Amino acid sequence: MIDAEGFRPNVGIVLSNSRGQLFWGRRVGQNAWQFPQGGIKSHERPLDALYRELEEEVGLQAHQVEILGCTRGWLRYRLPPYLVRQHQRPLCIGQKQVWFMLRMLASDDEVCLNACGRPEFDDWRWVDYWHPLREVVFFKRGVYRRALGELAPLLFPNGAPAAPAWANRRRRPRSRNAR
Repeated sequence: MIDAEGFRPNVGIVLSNSRGQLFWGRRVGQNAWQFPQGGIKSHERPLDALYRELEEEVGLQAHQVEILGCTRGWLRYRLPPYLVRQHQRPLCIGQKQVWFMLRMLASDDEVCLNACGRPEFDDWRWVDYWHPLREVVFFKRGVYRRALGELAPLLFPNGAPAAPAWANRRRRPRSRNAR
């Protein structure tokens, strides 16, 4: 499902533990780390997609998490031109996401990365709150910065840890040919 502007509706999941650290998953077969996320199907509400994606990607069910809140609206990112499938119709130029902040109530050993037939992640770890901005792929960095900024008060009602100076700098993406 792609909207009229070319964005695919999606949910993003920021899963925290009792220490305020965040779940950080490594995509299968890649050295690419990200939060759980996934598309919203045409018959789903964002909340339905949240629980489906949480179970598929992390192996957790609704009773194993507490929803702290979500972003006020859609956060969008565009795909770099080389990732846009120009011959696909409708053309998808990026994603629009509602981000949810969750607290995990289960123990770490209840995380199951192969709960579905095609796992998204092959490893995971807990990271400090702003750490994902250091490692996420460049074209998602702005959305991550906005989501974490908006959701921080839900996790840290007495004041979120200040974002490090490097977290607010915009980095230029490396050329695809620079390896």
